[in-house]
Amino acid sequence: MSVMSTELIPGAWRYGDLEQLPDDGHRYEIIDGTLLVNASPAPRHQLVLARLHVLMATAAPPDLLVLFAPLDVVLADDTVVEPDLLVAPRDAFSERCLPAAPLLAVEVLSPSIRSVDLTMKRERYQRAGIRSYWLVDPTDPVRLTVLELRDGRYVEVADLRGHDSFEASVPFEVAVVPSSLAI
Repeated sequence: MSVMSTELIPGAWRYGDLEQLPDDGHRYEIIDGTLLVNASPAPRHQLVLARLHVLMATAAPPDLLVLFAPLDVVLADDTVVEPDLLVAPRDAFSERCLPAAPLLAVEVLSPSIRSVDLTMKRERYQRAGIRSYWLVDPTDPVRLTVLELRDGRYVEVADLRGHDSFEASVPFEVAVVPSSLAI
């Protein structure tokens, strides 16, 4: 299969079905039974993600892990996602996956999956109770949009670019400056 953008394959896909898919370099996720097949991310995406990971992992308290994709996050049998970056308690992980909602999910936007991150994943993450959802647009200038769960709904608490600083308190205290993530 050649994937240049995201493909959505409707059906009744389940977590167990992922084991039957080829190990071909694509990212496979399931949202409410629909299979998402994504191409590998671009270098800009990976560099922004790497810089954010270093920043977050350095600031994280010892009881939390900061990990990046690929790692299955099983929100339900019909919903298995791979956030670009996630934060969860160390003791919440199984040997293979995170079988629960993380405290923070981060998606670095790519042209091919942007609409999925902004709609399907946002709604599903909200429904799963993920306390904070960050969207990082790696274009120049880098943009960070922060959503936090309030009364069961995501509310935008920050939308910044360049040298502006976001002082996060969820899932832990860390200052994020979008320009420091740029390549």
